[in-house]
Amino acid sequence: MSGIDTNGKRLFIARHGETIFNLAGRIQGEHVHTPLTRTGFAQADEMGRALALHLETEEPILDLVASDTDRALQTLSLIAENVGADWHQARSDPRLREIDMGEWGGAWYRDLAGKLEIDETERLFVTVAPGGEDYRAIAKRLENWIADQDFSRDAVVISHGMTSRVLRGLLTGMAPHPRFGAPIAEGLPQGSIVEICDGVEEIVHLGGGEGEKA
Repeated sequence: MSGIDTNGKRLFIARHGETIFNLAGRIQGEHVHTPLTRTGFAQADEMGRALALHLETEEPILDLVASDTDRALQTLSLIAENVGADWHQARSDPRLREIDMGEWGGAWYRDLAGKLEIDETERLFVTVAPGGEDYRAIAKRLENWIADQDFSRDAVVISHGMTSRVLRGLLTGMAPHPRFGAPIAEGLPQGSIVEICDGVEEIVHLGGGEGEKA
């Protein structure tokens, strides 16, 4: 499959930095108010510095887009500051939110032992949470988001662990995962940021954090 034509524009895609839920081992899902830890702020700052070096300009022309969650917007604010972009021009979109974990949102991972199956190799949820989303549902809302983009400028896009993997899969034209029925890119450590332009992905910065946790 071919990737999405972005009109030669670059999308810099990352997930938010570490949060208090990540640190404690709780499922965030669609929870809006789960702020970054000090490590999370440091990860966001590091991504911003790396992006600034990659852009090689003090006044880049960038769209700023994020999930409407605190953790995504906090991450975007630090990246924007590092690259000299105006965070006040940022747009938020609920379609970029993390996978909806339904009744399990906010639960402790340890309390779901025997209920939530996780593919530890690919770091993907096998079990669909009661009242929650599967990967096909994530892909559908992201396809709607992509269809609304005019790709007139380069953009920074801050999302979440599972969601950003599906977004990257869609943009690079990956085939649907044989088990989950949606394109899902390889997981990257927390604190990583990639560039996707006309379907081609390049790692801008590889972070040192853990893998995906919703």
